[in-house]
Amino acid sequence: MLNHDLTTSRRRKPWAITFFGLLAAGGLIAMPFLAGAPDGEKMPDLVRFLGHFHPVLLHLPIGVFVLILFQELGAIFSKRGKEAGETPLFPLFFGAASAIVAVLAGFLLYHGEVQFRGSELAERHLWGGLIFAVAAVVTLILKAWTMALNGNAASYRLLLFVSVGVMGFASHDGASITHGEDYLTEYAPEPIQKLLGAEPEKVVPAVAPAVAPAGAAGEQSVYANIVAPILERRCVQCHKEGKAKGKFRMDTYEFLVAGGKEGPGLQAGNSAESNILIRMNLPTDDEEHMPPEGKPDIEDPEVAVITWWIDNGADPKKSLTEFDVPASIREAIAKVASIAPAQVKESAAPAHAAGPDEALKSSVVGISKQFPGALSFESQQSALLTFTAVSMRGNFDDAGFKTLAPVLPHLVTVDLSATKITDQAVSQLSSAKNLRLVRLAETGVTDASIDTLLTIPSLESINLYGTKVTDTGVNKLSAMPNLKRLYLWQTAVTPAAIKALKEKLPSCEITTGA
Repeated sequence: MLNHDLTTSRRRKPWAITFFGLLAAGGLIAMPFLAGAPDGEKMPDLVRFLGHFHPVLLHLPIGVFVLILFQELGAIFSKRGKEAGETPLFPLFFGAASAIVAVLAGFLLYHGEVQFRGSELAERHLWGGLIFAVAAVVTLILKAWTMALNGNAASYRLLLFVSVGVMGFASHDGASITHGEDYLTEYAPEPIQKLLGAEPEKVVPAVAPAVAPAGAAGEQSVYANIVAPILERRCVQCHKEGKAKGKFRMDTYEFLVAGGKEGPGLQAGNSAESNILIRMNLPTDDEEHMPPEGKPDIEDPEVAVITWWIDNGADPKKSLTEFDVPASIREAIAKVASIAPAQVKESAAPAHAAGPDEALKSSVVGISKQFPGALSFESQQSALLTFTAVSMRGNFDDAGFKTLAPVLPHLVTVDLSATKITDQAVSQLSSAKNLRLVRLAETGVTDASIDTLLTIPSLESINLYGTKVTDTGVNKLSAMPNLKRLYLWQTAVTPAAIKALKEKLPSCEITTGA
């Protein structure tokens, strides 16, 4: 009786599986043609939201098909290896269904993220996933009919092995998109790299080329001829097609601006909030510092040029003739590009920018011994100074700031972000009458510090991100008509106070993170 029921069951024709399976396969094949070219900028957030589930869902069909593969291999070497009924149908049904869901999520991810635009690797991964899902459905249909007709399992198993092979190639491409094409070979010994067909990575030397001919330099695009080569040397090796770490490509201007999983790569006119510079300026022992450990670090003149370019609008087409370039940037450009300082139009030097005297030089030398690399002249011909405590962070406090007393009148930029300084240290800045930029992000300062900042009329940029300032203090900043940029992320300042301040300072860019 049991054998009769089994035989009857096997003779049932799987028309429903066949119909819906072919319908799903046809839909998958037609989907790319109906959707057209991807345009991540026009996709609604819902597409990106659903697409971001792809990295989670894709592991399900991979695991199921690996299990099915082992089941079939076990059946092949058993006594009844020729029968498709040796293994159950449900795992294959579940694997095919999960493959369809994973591919749909991947399709939405491909169309919702701008970094995949024009990527041959991403497109190949998309088609590999589609082919695998279609092959999985066809394999399900073939197994169902083989079981119903009590046929030989050889054809079904051959298609299963082909499907798993396609899955392997598609999975490899997906891993290459996420981790880079050299993820498995990056740290392999050179003989193994050559055996696998991978070229050992070559570090691009940071050597400035010969000086360009007179008259040609001014017409060069700042981005194409100065900034892009810096990024090529320092960043693009890990942020390009086939190796976009953090889903961030830097090999074109469009990808550089679009950024990756952490947001835009840069904000034109706002270097302080541009992700590429935030990473470059982190301490070298910080795991988020870029370039990462083991790669040649970016040099100070390179950082200075990129910072200046971003603060001046980050235009990809403007040439040097369209900028007034400070002396310090002219010197930095001369160090990193093929342009001599004399070929760059210099901005008018302020009256107080006379060269440093011996007393100032002596003070700078003394302070630099205590805080190496933190204090530097704006240029070789200037008596103006810049100070950054970014490499010291929590190791720099009010007591350390007191050592800057002899040079305070010469400071033009001060970065105290993430240090232990308080209002006590900021109160000393009242003598820094040339100060243009001050960063107090993630420090213990309060509204009391704003009273000090009001005494510095030259201030153009103030960063109070992550501090304890309130409406009471921020309202006072309306008395600073020269203020151009103000950063108030993660503070207690209310939207109403910000709106009121914008009305009083319409030319000031206020960043709140909202």
